[in-house]
Amino acid sequence: MPQRKCAKTELKKVKKRKARNLIVKQNLKSTVKKFKKSIETKDINELRSDLNNIYKTLDKAASKKIIHPNKATKKKSLLATLVNKSQEKTETSKKKA
Repeated sequence: MPQRKCAKTELKKVKKRKARNLIVKQNLKSTVKKFKKSIETKDINELRSDLNNIYKTLDKAASKKIIHPNKATKKKSLLATLVNKSQEKTETSKKKA
């Protein structure tokens, strides 16, 4: 337990920041999970708009130092490749039919 007054107030700040950061991380994880589940069922245009929203949240989290900027870039790249693969699958299934 901190002894000095400034250390006590700093501890309060850290607890508030930690709670706020956890909320942002949980929201980010849930949106990515929902996006991955919806890849098979959604239209490509809807996926692109959802992907833009995820990009926005990832960039915000990286700018606020909640996640590392390289992690945000890596996630964006992986999600974009998933969208492209699903787009290729739908195009090949349309060609076969």
